[in-house]
Amino acid sequence: MSVTTANRIINSALRQPEKERARIAETLIASLDAAPTPEVERAWQEEIDGRLREIDSGVIECTPWEQVRDRLYRNAHVRR
Repeated sequence: MSVTTANRIINSALRQPEKERARIAETLIASLDAAPTPEVERAWQEEIDGRLREIDSGVIECTPWEQVRDRLYRNAHVRR
């Protein structure tokens, strides 16, 4: 694909409504990801299962999303 064609596609995408631009971006990013191998899928499942066991057993205490969001918001607005 030539640079001119790529620029034409990008410019066209940028003129779309926000929701459509997000859909386009999501599709393009997803197209870059290689399909996970069975080994990777198995490793992720083991990690998820282990974390769920920790939560269920009380080893890990979860923080409610509202608290995390508020902390992130405060930290993002701190002048540095």
